[in-house]
Amino acid sequence: MRLTFTLMAVSALSLGMANASEYLIKSTDKSVEKFLKSRAVSMERFETIPWAKITINDKLTEQEVILKLRKSGVVLQPNYAIHLLENYRMGEKELNYLLARYWDNPEREEWNEMKAVSADNPPIPAPENPSETGSDPLLTRQWGMNDIGVKEAWKETMGSRDMVVAVIDTGVDYTHEDLKANLWRNEGELADNGIDDDGNGYVDDVVGWDFAKNDNKPYDMTTSVWEMVFSGGNPGHGTHCAGNVAARGNNGKGIAGVAPNVKIMALRFLTEKGQGTTADAIKAIEYAIRNGAKVLSNSWGSEGEDPSEGQENQALRDIIKRVGDDGILFVAAAGNGHSGVGYDNDSDAKPGYPASYDHENIISVAAIDVENKLGSFSNWGKQSVDLAAPGVKVFSTIPGNGYSDTVLSFLGMKVYWDGTSMATPHVAGAAALYWSKYPEKSWAEVKSAIMLSVKSVVGFENKLVTGGKLDVATLLQ
Repeated sequence: MRLTFTLMAVSALSLGMANASEYLIKSTDKSVEKFLKSRAVSMERFETIPWAKITINDKLTEQEVILKLRKSGVVLQPNYAIHLLENYRMGEKELNYLLARYWDNPEREEWNEMKAVSADNPPIPAPENPSETGSDPLLTRQWGMNDIGVKEAWKETMGSRDMVVAVIDTGVDYTHEDLKANLWRNEGELADNGIDDDGNGYVDDVVGWDFAKNDNKPYDMTTSVWEMVFSGGNPGHGTHCAGNVAARGNNGKGIAGVAPNVKIMALRFLTEKGQGTTADAIKAIEYAIRNGAKVLSNSWGSEGEDPSEGQENQALRDIIKRVGDDGILFVAAAGNGHSGVGYDNDSDAKPGYPASYDHENIISVAAIDVENKLGSFSNWGKQSVDLAAPGVKVFSTIPGNGYSDTVLSFLGMKVYWDGTSMATPHVAGAAALYWSKYPEKSWAEVKSAIMLSVKSVVGFENKLVTGGKLDVATLLQ
């Protein structure tokens, strides 16, 4: 028996606080800072927006501080928790099936193999010159790349080495054979000397930064199959997304991304359990702004900002606006529905955010399968979701020099790489490819070109702004 089940969406912007003593405040008032210091409240300002994270260690102090801040008119919000869109935890039905069949079965020795997990923070490899040794042997398995017409687009350009896409996610396997040649490198930083050479506040940040652990190795640490099945976790989400953007092309290895010559900036703010905070997301976005990324690939989101559950995440809205002000494009996943069933972001009480924010510099992406149908999990929205891209059974890079369209395959069960998370990097790569050919364009012109070049799909005219799916071949003509 082969049991197949789809991934369930998880609310990725929980309206409960990630930590009861952490808040975000919007204020430039020095007297506020002085007051907080007098109460032993730590304060960490962001660099590009007038917000700060405060940490209150004492519960009694917390009540006094919050009351004082609210009376003074300071904008205050929780440091909301953020998670991956996809939840790889097994459902109750599947778990009961597994236990019934295997718990008292000799085959349960397979369970030991489920507990293996990748090592964290391997050494960052030295820069290498990209090789041109031949075609990519697994490109034929990438139905999505072929569907959107990358081979025709590559006749125009395979991407510029000056174009940088920030993959803001669970990290990237920076040792992967098909990714390491396309890693962004911080030219102002000397590796492993323990010095912040470029004075940007980050020591030895040569390929990006890990904001979840606050170190210079944004490695995509996966959880074991065991942990994923029973409690959820990351199977290499960021690495899979990075491959869709810019796995190296014509190197005789593996696959190719949509923009196989551009650079990937690895920014980790989600842990191996797929958890992060708004503050860390803001720091990652700020890092991308300051270090020259032109496209931000964001395969995370939320199920709404319901006022009955708490105030909106204004800090996140503000940093995305700042992204546009700095001439950067923000590509975002439209969302994977409620419990894995897609819904209309225009009318639902909890639309997918940040994809549904009304910022013009956002491109919101739904997921399509090989038959030109929206994934059953994919959100849509005639006013809020721009276009669709390949997001069902997507074949890409995974940690450990691997390639797959399957997250889990064991004990007769299969889970595929499905999600608007997988669709988003296709569009981020397309934006990078187009911008490589036309570097003088603004983000607004790049977005417009993508929107105008879509291929119409029957049934999408009332589901998506463009009524169609990504078409890179037409985009580059």
